[in-house]
Amino acid sequence: MKKYITEFIGTFFLVLTVGLTVNGGAGSMAPLAIGAALMIMVYAGGHISGGHYNPAVTLAVLIRGRISVSDAIPYIVVQIIGAIAAAFAVKYLIGDDKMPAEAMANSSAIKAMVAEILGTFALAYVVLNVATAKANAGNSYFGLAIGMTVMVMAYSLGSFSGGAFNPAVAVGASFMKMAAWGDIWIYLVGCFGGGILAAIVFKMNNPDDK
Repeated sequence: MKKYITEFIGTFFLVLTVGLTVNGGAGSMAPLAIGAALMIMVYAGGHISGGHYNPAVTLAVLIRGRISVSDAIPYIVVQIIGAIAAAFAVKYLIGDDKMPAEAMANSSAIKAMVAEILGTFALAYVVLNVATAKANAGNSYFGLAIGMTVMVMAYSLGSFSGGAFNPAVAVGASFMKMAAWGDIWIYLVGCFGGGILAAIVFKMNNPDDK
C-alpha cells in the first residue's frame, strides 16, 4: 500500500504544480517549476515506489522488467486518481472562472503526437538509465536528471503539444480545460508509444542488465 500512496502523492503534486503554474501566470518559468516538482517528488518517494508518477514510465519499467503487472496496474490507477484530485484542487484554488475558457488548440495533431512521443521517450529513457540500470545503482543524481529532462522537453516541445509527456498529466490537464478531451488520444498514443520505445532501446543497449 505504501507504494501506491507514494505514487498518488507524487503524481498529485506534479499535476498540482502544472495546473497552478500554467494557469497562475508563471509563464516561461512554468517548465522550471514543473521539472523541480518532479525532481523533489522523485527524491522523496523513489526509495519507496521508484517514483514513477507517470503511467508511461510505469509501462516502460514494466517492459524493462523492474515491476510486475500486479503492481503496474495499481500504479497507473493511483497515478490517474492523483492527477484528477490535483485538477480539482487547482480548480478550487484558482477558481473555475479563472480556468481556461476553452482548451488549447493544437496546430497539428500529428506534430503534437510526435512531440509527445519524443518527450516521453526522453523521459522514460533517462528514468530507465539513471534509476533502474545496475551500472548506476545507488547514484545520487537520478532525481535531478529526471526533473531536468521534463524541464528541457517542456521548453523544447511544449509549444507543439502542451508538453504533457505523461498520460496522468494529460488527464489532469483535460479536467482543467488545458487540453480538449477530444485530443486525449494524442497523449495516450504519444506518451505510451514513447515509453515503449524507450524500454525497447534500453533493452537493446543493455542486454545483460536483467
